[in-house]
Amino acid sequence: MGIERITVLLADDHVLVREGTRHVLEHEADMEVVGEAGDGEESVRLVEELRPDVAIVDMAMPGVNGIEATRRIKARAPGTAVLVLSAYDDDQYVFAVLEAGAAGYLLKDASSRELVNAIRAIRSGEAVLHPAIARKVLNRFMRQRVEAPPVSGVPEVISSRELEVLTLAGRGWDNTDIGTELGISTRTVQAHLTNIFRKIGVTSRTEAVIVALRRGWLTLEDMSEPLPGD
Repeated sequence: MGIERITVLLADDHVLVREGTRHVLEHEADMEVVGEAGDGEESVRLVEELRPDVAIVDMAMPGVNGIEATRRIKARAPGTAVLVLSAYDDDQYVFAVLEAGAAGYLLKDASSRELVNAIRAIRSGEAVLHPAIARKVLNRFMRQRVEAPPVSGVPEVISSRELEVLTLAGRGWDNTDIGTELGISTRTVQAHLTNIFRKIGVTSRTEAVIVALRRGWLTLEDMSEPLPGD
């Protein structure tokens, strides 16, 4: 039985960047680059056509930028996880692309190993943001929200166990650490996350945590605990 490969689309207007990224991914047995796009509009069209597991999207592309490309990709192919690569770490870019539905945000000075790990992580539904950056972005999001005041207590839409899993995910814990903390298997943790995503209509941890914050199920204080081992 062969390895189930993660299919990847590369979207960047610089050919050299695409060639370098493809070269990195071709050395991974579980990854396959199925297409390349040189601008945002082409990236959306190819995602619709090829339905890759992951689309790696450059923030600054001609015509349709990374934010708008992400928004269109998630609207037309919600099963494709978007990983944005950017030369910018400004809050406004990070915030906007997460709101558009991206599952991850990496800077272009990331190592090849960080990129590979990020692809695997978002394919399994995990977020690719350093916890400190995530808290900063989510804090800004909370200040700008316009929805109704939070409702205390566990929401009916998700179970108390699912809320525990989501809280720890919001702290940046991986599935193994969450399972150890709650006394359940890693597979069970992933099953809970999958259920949460389905119930609230999202495709990544980052989106799920944002929804939970907006609806008042979680607070920033809930996610202030350090990572295991810190």
